[in-house]
Amino acid sequence: MDNILEVSHISKSFKDHTIIKDLNFTVKEGDFFSILGPSGCGKTTLLRMIAGFLEPTSGKVFIRGEDMAGIPPNKRPVNIVFQSLALFPMMNVKENIAFGLRRRKFKKQEINDKVSSMLERVGLAGYEKKSVTQLSGGQRQRVAIARSLVLEPSILLLDEPLGALDRKLREHMKIELKLLQAEIGTTFIYITHDQSEALVMSNQVAVMNNGNFDQLDIPKNLYKFPSTSFVAGFVGETNKFSITTEAIGGNEIIIKTKNGWRLNKQCNNAESYKYLFIRPESVILKPEKRLQDISRFTIRVKTILFDGSDTKISALVEDTEEIMLISLPQNAQFEDVVVGDEIEAAVHHDDLKCYKE
Repeated sequence: MDNILEVSHISKSFKDHTIIKDLNFTVKEGDFFSILGPSGCGKTTLLRMIAGFLEPTSGKVFIRGEDMAGIPPNKRPVNIVFQSLALFPMMNVKENIAFGLRRRKFKKQEINDKVSSMLERVGLAGYEKKSVTQLSGGQRQRVAIARSLVLEPSILLLDEPLGALDRKLREHMKIELKLLQAEIGTTFIYITHDQSEALVMSNQVAVMNNGNFDQLDIPKNLYKFPSTSFVAGFVGETNKFSITTEAIGGNEIIIKTKNGWRLNKQCNNAESYKYLFIRPESVILKPEKRLQDISRFTIRVKTILFDGSDTKISALVEDTEEIMLISLPQNAQFEDVVVGDEIEAAVHHDDLKCYKE
């Protein structure tokens, strides 16, 4: 597929403070592309430059190969959905969705046809005359998206649109949005600080940190093969340890945590590392003797954190004061785990993620 968006060497500064730093990336047509990062990293500033609400200090934005420099927001082939949704409470569902079409002076029958078709596509057929104040949070979300999509933008920009919803509705809307985007095929560029939203919905995710992308990849690679310590710590749940390392010959190193835990790892090179990350689900409890390329140790259960199918234990590692969060396998072998139990554990060398910074 062709690139629908190209951001070329874009920067944005306010007085002496640089928000976006020489950023380059492309988005393919039909992608669900998420920009994931903490508050203040530059996500919304970047989105506003793509939309045309801000001009870059330097660099270019191209949509379908056309330079957007000097083109105002209402002339760009994009539309935007904000967290607040910004629906008109005095209008019903049909009037909200038809608002942009009327401003562009579409004929009445064409407006009716487009609104009816869009209501079908977002699962709100029959809601035309309902006041938006009578709708649930998820329904209002779909009206806001329908109002944007009915104008047939090349790109739909979404600025943390699920942030105001409660947790259960947010989980439901993640699936709804993913299915809707796949059905309609419009390119979505989605801003979020919630890594679960980005991983579940997107086919490409850029992790943003201090005005640039630390990693742009498919969700699976971001989770399994984070390229920086920031990505490793930000995407998904993990255990982080400050470490020193010592080469012991070949490509093997000894990892030492500040509280005295020692374990071995095979590396492509025997450089010094500063941080170690281990995912809770990477820890193998009661490992078989035949397993190779693992580091073995003992844990003592400190706390059990019951959460249904995602139960975890907080454990002390061996005779140290290091505390590790470990996913508890959901099988009969671990049903009777109690606080104070000592359990043999292990981690594959490939699951010991070490970083210099």
